[in-house]
Amino acid sequence: MRYIRYLCIAVFAIALIAVALANREIVELKVLPGEVAHWFAVTPQIRLPLFLVILGSILAGLLIGFVWEWIREYGERAEAARQAREMRRLEREVARLKGEKHKGKDEVLALLDEAG
Repeated sequence: MRYIRYLCIAVFAIALIAVALANREIVELKVLPGEVAHWFAVTPQIRLPLFLVILGSILAGLLIGFVWEWIREYGERAEAARQAREMRRLEREVARLKGEKHKGKDEVLALLDEAG
């Protein structure tokens, strides 16, 4: 299974390298369209190789997706934490009740009663 994972990583790396080599042209990346940039009297732009734009967009999409999922699952994580607290409280109560039940009994008989 580990070798299959390494093979998949290698194939993915080769594909990314091929995309990078095929898209080395320099492109001008503008933050705002020309019509809107004149309103603010700024024209923010940067010149980058196309493969950096492509890979950066993929990375930004992954990060946004991870954050979105983390926020979406907040309710489920909170409910799981609440249930874990409740379970620990109930376990403590069961242990306390067993202790009260076997109070004053012989230790061996209490252990046998607990096991059975």
